[in-house]
Amino acid sequence: MDVYDSDDFPVYRWRQAPKGLDTMRQLRERRLRPGGQEPVAAIECRGGKRKAWLYEIDKTLPIRPMTFAKEVALDWAMAQRQTCPSCSRRYHRCLPLKTLGSCLECYDGTPADPDSYTYPPAAPAASRQAPLYAAAV
Repeated sequence: MDVYDSDDFPVYRWRQAPKGLDTMRQLRERRLRPGGQEPVAAIECRGGKRKAWLYEIDKTLPIRPMTFAKEVALDWAMAQRQTCPSCSRRYHRCLPLKTLGSCLECYDGTPADPDSYTYPPAAPAASRQAPLYAAAV
């Protein structure tokens, strides 16, 4: 038996939900999360074609803070989507890698605005010190 399809589960129309209930997006705006609670109601929009779950605000918890490790992991994931495999430029937007496989400049020669990407990291410079064996000569 599906609890969300029963008559006991309230479904409200758009903008008709009572105070004290918020959707996931509204919770995120308040920097809150459901904290393991199940939805207590739903809200219908677009003539019943879409639903959004409603959660009690009193039972929510604050969102977890961003840690440095999580930030590094997210930056690495975005770098995979924003870096062209051909020219190694990192763009400020996601590239169509699934369809084109590279940036537009590498794909068909369309020039890219220099402000829309960062240059690839430079190769490490050769050591400017004299070789160790030169001191012995």
